[in-house]
Amino acid sequence: MNNRNAIAGALILSALALPAAARAGTCEDTFIKKGSVLSGQHYIAMVSVPDMPPAVAINQLRGIVSTRGYTVIAAEPEGGAMLIEQPMNGNSRAIPAEVNASTANGVGTVQVEVKLRTGQTAKADAVKAELCGMLYQLKGGKAGRLAAASGAKAVTSFGAPLALSAQAFSQQISKDAERNPLTIPQRYTGRQFTLSGTVDYITRDGSDIRVAYKILQPHELALRLPGLAKSFWSISCMMGPGTSVYSMQLKPGKSIKLTGTFDEYSDTRDVVWFKNCTPAK
Repeated sequence: MNNRNAIAGALILSALALPAAARAGTCEDTFIKKGSVLSGQHYIAMVSVPDMPPAVAINQLRGIVSTRGYTVIAAEPEGGAMLIEQPMNGNSRAIPAEVNASTANGVGTVQVEVKLRTGQTAKADAVKAELCGMLYQLKGGKAGRLAAASGAKAVTSFGAPLALSAQAFSQQISKDAERNPLTIPQRYTGRQFTLSGTVDYITRDGSDIRVAYKILQPHELALRLPGLAKSFWSISCMMGPGTSVYSMQLKPGKSIKLTGTFDEYSDTRDVVWFKNCTPAK
């Protein structure tokens, strides 16, 4: 099951196949919804588990969220803190969540707070099901420590490439860079995208062929929506092996649809490079 859109309402708790007794615990009782669409909605849930130090809780949860398609933006296990994110998809922006773990009197408590940006919406029941579904998997004692040892090494697998226009991707990553460029490597590096658009230019880059997408700047758009970045990043694809014949037939203005892996970026030059790009079918 694809869990990327669970917070937006695609996942139901019954799919987790948890016993009724486990689902009847305190997580649902702690669930809080606050804020508004205009100010940004926040959703909070927590659980308490005996013999679960903060580092054990954070590393366990890292493993849990990685299997559900979340990106770990930053983690400080010993400090009991982690920032995770449900990745962007073709229809919605990424959704961040802050995790905090603490312990008192031998009992560990973990709180997860989902922070929707202004204008984003989500069904409270779906968010509750997703958060409690994750939190109910936390364990204390020896079982928790074993799960934490495994979870500390977990890496998120994103599955199929995300398809969207090069223009939309440029607008998104440009806004990300305005907010905080330090999050870009964790959010994008190694992830595959299929980007459609038109050729701006083709050039040699050492022994490789580089194809640049045509990206319209904000002042060139027919419709400027609120909240756009002040300028949009350039996007280039370093073509992969076996693509020279295809590349030699390209010209400025020609429509292209390429699949590649996010490789490097420069927030001083406002540019991003994809590697091993191939024509998408």
